[in-house]
Amino acid sequence: DIECFSFLNRALESDMAPVLVIATNRGISKIRGTEYKSPHGIPLDLLDRLMIVSTVSYTFDETKKILSVRCEEEDVEMSEDALELLTRIGMETSLRYAIHMIMAASLVAEKRKSGEVEIEDIKRVYTLFVDVKRSTQFLMELSKEFMFNELDAENDDDDDDDSDSDESDEEENENSTASPSKEAMEEG
Repeated sequence: DIECFSFLNRALESDMAPVLVIATNRGISKIRGTEYKSPHGIPLDLLDRLMIVSTVSYTFDETKKILSVRCEEEDVEMSEDALELLTRIGMETSLRYAIHMIMAASLVAEKRKSGEVEIEDIKRVYTLFVDVKRSTQFLMELSKEFMFNELDAENDDDDDDDSDSDESDEEENENSTASPSKEAMEEG
C-alpha cells in the first residue's frame, strides 16, 4: 500500500540505500490505499527510480535442463521418459512443484528397490501431492464442506431454503475427486 511505498522511497534516499528487488505481475492497477492507478500498482515517483527487467517463461528444453541439473545436484538417477514426463508436469503446473517432485519420486523408487526413477514413480508422486491449481480446484469443489468458507458467505441466507439442493451437492462432492492431469499421465 501507499505507506509501504513511502517507506521504500525514504529508504532509497538514505546513505545506506538497500538494493531493492520488486517482482510483480500486475498491469495498470490501483495503488493500494489510494484511488490512483499506475503501471504495476506502483506510484510513479518510485517507478521512475526502478530498472524494469522483463521476463519470459522457460521453454520446454530450458525446463528440462533445469530439472536435469537439479537431479544431478540431488544425486537422483532418472530415466529419460520420467524426465520428459516431469518436464511436462513442470510446464503445466510450476517449476517449483516439479523440483519438489524429484526427491519424492526418488524415495518412491528407493522403496521399490530401484536405483532409477521411472515414469510410474513420477505418476505415484503426482497422485499423492497436489499442485496449487489442483488444490484450488479441490477447495472450490468442496468449499461447502469446510467449516470456514468465505466464498458463499453472502449466500448463507439462501442455503436455508434449498435443503434439497444441499443433499444433491453432498452426493456430487462425495463422488468427485481432484484428478491428475489426464494428458500428462496418458502421454507418460
